[in-house]
Amino acid sequence: QVQLVESGGGSVQAGGSLRLSCAASGYSFSSYRMGWFRQAPGKEREGVAVISTGGASTYYADSVKGRGTISRDNAKNTLYLEMNSLRPEDTAMYYCAARSGYNPYGILSDRGYNYWGQGTQVTVSS
Repeated sequence: QVQLVESGGGSVQAGGSLRLSCAASGYSFSSYRMGWFRQAPGKEREGVAVISTGGASTYYADSVKGRGTISRDNAKNTLYLEMNSLRPEDTAMYYCAARSGYNPYGILSDRGYNYWGQGTQVTVSS
C-alpha cells in the first residue's frame, strides 16, 4: 500500500536548522509532484514548498523563501526539506504529500493531493 513517512522533525532554537525527510513507497514516486505542507495549532494547513516530478522546478511560500530548500531523490524514493534560520512561527506539524499531475487549485494549494504522510512535528523556541 502507499506510504509516506516523514522524519527529521524536532525541537530547535531560533536560528537553527532542520532537514526533514519523507520516504515514499507503494506508488511510482518519480511520477508524482511532491509537496511539503504544515499546520500550526489553530491555523489552516498551508503549502510550504512543492517540487516537480524530476526536481527541476521548485516553488516556495513567501514565508520560507530563501530559508527552505525542497529536493528529491527519485532513486531513493525520498523527498527532503531543509529549513535554515528557523523562527518560532515555523513551529507546526509538517506533512509531505504526493499529487499526480498539474494542480489546478494553485501551486501551493493542498487540495487534490492523492497521498499524505502522518506528519513530523517541528518546534522552534525563541
